Amino acid sequence: MSWQHRPANRADLPRIVAIYNSTVASRLVTADLEPVSVESRERWFAEHTGRRPMWVVERDGEIAGWLSFSDFYGRPAYARTAELSIYLDEAFRGQGLGRYLLEQAIAIAPELELDTLLGFIFGHNLPSLGLFERYGFQRWGELPRVAVLDGVERDLVIVGRRLTD
Repeated sequence: MSWQHRPANRADLPRIVAIYNSTVASRLVTADLEPVSVESRERWFAEHTGRRPMWVVERDGEIAGWLSFSDFYGRPAYARTAELSIYLDEAFRGQGLGRYLLEQAIAIAPELELDTLLGFIFGHNLPSLGLFERYGFQRWGELPRVAVLDGVERDLVIVGRRLTD
């Protein structure tokens, strides 16, 4: 069976948080140093509306990952720009799920009135950087040594793709 994505609903939030928390220990994906609670993510979840959706992706009814569109910088002039976040359950990595989600996000972006998509990715997260680069995202910026993970300073790379010219 192929991947299927759908809008996330409140009942999905515990699974979304569990997938997110599963990435904390790797120090590869998120700058959170400790797992977060479902309660602490309620407001964040509510911010993902039709204009900035969050999807879950399933196979055989099991949520394998999620993608979110988020406002960039929260100012009106940036309304046509969104940040993408993709989180995958470890058991489903390496199966094309990231590619599937990114393809779907790029395809739907014009309907969301988006001209520009961004990703904020740790410089040492080579799999994610490679994924975005394969889909035409370019390195638009680098913030050197802005995160400290277990005493190691890490860079944050900003990747972007302009969808219209």
